Amino acid sequence: MKRQLILEDGTVFNGEAFGSLEESIGEVVFNTGMTGYQETLSDPSYCGQIVTMTYPLIGNYGINRDDFETITPSIFGFVVKEYCETPSNFRSDENLDEYLKANNIPGISGIDTRKLTKILRKHGTMKGILTEAGAEDKEAQEKLKQANPLTNQVEQVSTVKPYVSPGRGYRIVLVDFGMKHGILRELTKRKCHVTVVPYNYSAENILRLKPDGIMLTNGPGNPKNVPEAIEMIKKVISTVPTFGICLGHQLLSLACGADTDKLKFGHRGSNHPVYDYETKRTYLTSQNHGYAVTEVSIEQTDLELTQIALNDRTVEGVKHSKYPAFSVQYHPENSPGPDDTNYLFDRFIENIQSYQAAQKEEV
Repeated sequence: MKRQLILEDGTVFNGEAFGSLEESIGEVVFNTGMTGYQETLSDPSYCGQIVTMTYPLIGNYGINRDDFETITPSIFGFVVKEYCETPSNFRSDENLDEYLKANNIPGISGIDTRKLTKILRKHGTMKGILTEAGAEDKEAQEKLKQANPLTNQVEQVSTVKPYVSPGRGYRIVLVDFGMKHGILRELTKRKCHVTVVPYNYSAENILRLKPDGIMLTNGPGNPKNVPEAIEMIKKVISTVPTFGICLGHQLLSLACGADTDKLKFGHRGSNHPVYDYETKRTYLTSQNHGYAVTEVSIEQTDLELTQIALNDRTVEGVKHSKYPAFSVQYHPENSPGPDDTNYLFDRFIENIQSYQAAQKEEV
């Protein structure tokens, strides 16, 4: 079956349909990872987006039970040059087409993904519609014009009620803005007792849980669309060691008085170099975000710049000069991607230990 991807600038790509046959409108973005398409498909941070994979062959190792980042994917569409119908991997349980159909996600293959990526790099991400071939361009353009940008993505992907992943170690409250399972895995690997709470859980309720630390997770969309989380962070960072990842990094920065802006085409992939001013080292990182903290806005706050992206000099890490709080823009849980920055979870635990030791000395 034929399918079209139509961009809001009028560009039309004709290809083959796979996955769900549903029509879908979303923000068209691109991911530069050569592997990790299963984690990409199941990453809640892609809620509302139609993702283009720049690597030409996708699906060759199938879909397995181990590499999911959430149970229910929230991606709006999947664009590939070529998808593999018969994967070859001992872990494979189903192919890409079967997975997309089961989760009602439309896909398109056989298009020039290099051309599409160049358009997005030159003009920035834009709205697009996946629709059946032969659809009236004017009708599709009208649908795109009428489609308002989503503002409630975090609400769509966050947990509705708190739940616990038991452990005997430090008690961590994990605020779920669209959590990847990789973050929870890293905390449980360190024997933490993790309580996962919704994005709009109040500071008062969080503090009633008497956490040793607070984790602010990744998530989709514009951080300024989650004002309740910003207010919550303002009330907790002075008394509880806090670690923010991706959207959590942006929210922590906003809570401290910094500002954020939308990037032209964002960072999405598993090979983004980041320089750390403290260790004097460069790390390869996994990233997925369309917004970033503006460097100039940090100067009037109590935040200190700790890391910078080498590709475009955007802010990749900050720490608070007075409170036990720090954050990074990328995904240190490496799902998918390199594990260069996995040590940041250990640093979070060390921050908790140092803070508690200092509190005992004061007493």
